[in-house]
Amino acid sequence: MIEKIEVNSAVRAVKEYLHHLQNRICAMVEIEDGHIQFIEEAWSHNAGGGGLTRSFADGKIIEKAGVNFSHVKGFQLPPAATKKRPDLVNCQFQALGVSVVIHPLNPNVPTSHLNVRFIIAEKPDQGPIWWFGGGFDLTPYYGFEEDCIHWHKIAKAACDPFGEDYYPRYKKSCDEYFYLPHRQEARGVGGIFFDDMNEKSFEHAFAFMRSVGDSYLEAYQPIIAKRKNTPFTEQQRDFQCYRRGRYVEFNLLYDRGTLFGLQSGGRTESILMSLPPHTCWKYNWQPEINSEEAKLYTHFLPAKNWLAN
Repeated sequence: MIEKIEVNSAVRAVKEYLHHLQNRICAMVEIEDGHIQFIEEAWSHNAGGGGLTRSFADGKIIEKAGVNFSHVKGFQLPPAATKKRPDLVNCQFQALGVSVVIHPLNPNVPTSHLNVRFIIAEKPDQGPIWWFGGGFDLTPYYGFEEDCIHWHKIAKAACDPFGEDYYPRYKKSCDEYFYLPHRQEARGVGGIFFDDMNEKSFEHAFAFMRSVGDSYLEAYQPIIAKRKNTPFTEQQRDFQCYRRGRYVEFNLLYDRGTLFGLQSGGRTESILMSLPPHTCWKYNWQPEINSEEAKLYTHFLPAKNWLAN
């Protein structure tokens, strides 16, 4: 049974944290790029609430970044939320979240994604139903073992204080979620992903969500700093654009956040800002055997335990 909570105080606490997280991530990107500052745009939702979109493009290091806060209200949860939860049909709801996608210019720096969210739904004469969700995952183009290990060490450290089963459970969930079945390949090297999380108490679940959000900075910033000045070729840039096509395919075909945002009447420009600025598709292309491009498919994309050693 889900713990009953006071709606306004819960929403206020989550909103305050998410605003703070958005500010810290934007500051990190601006420091690492050292060239351009985010522009921001406030927007309103037709049923109430709204958000703050922060976008960044054509930097020296970061080609495109979106760090978006949203607080959407509605009178009925969209199908993306009720498909597996028929008890939530006809519920009024509030959905709060921060969504981050960073596409670096340098192919040696991986794309990263973070999302943390809180949803609370209500029916007349019924207590609120609430849950948290989110996670972070890494999408390299040219893989580095030490980066993948670092990423997963931080993911595990974010989970460990909450239960010894959290990291293996949410790593497996991430590997399964960020997978393109029509390609039979993963989008990247994973991380952690959780949804419908309302375990133990609101404070426990909220603390876990904060741990995930906070750990994203610790996981990603050192990778940007280490790789951002690595020389790259036009061939590597071309491969990066090709692999970005997989990112587009996943986000438009499978991503629950994209579907929820569009179905709930969210701001389309903010929702689709996660897409990379330059992408290409090649018919029936295959990497050369034993090339660095081939190694991405054979060594980095198959799901594995990065912390085995």
